[in-house]
Amino acid sequence: MSVIVLLVLVSTTVAALFVGIFFWAVRSGQYEDVESPAVRILYEDQPKEQPPARFT
Repeated sequence: MSVIVLLVLVSTTVAALFVGIFFWAVRSGQYEDVESPAVRILYEDQPKEQPPARFT
């Protein structure tokens, strides 16, 4: 019986820790833009300009 009480206390502590970390992430702006990273891979990269060839 004491093992069950210990497991409940440990699991409640871990759950509270995860909820606290989640709220910290929301307040710090981690979830402000969840759409653009998923579709950013579909955009084509702009071609980089190559420097002019140097003839020596």
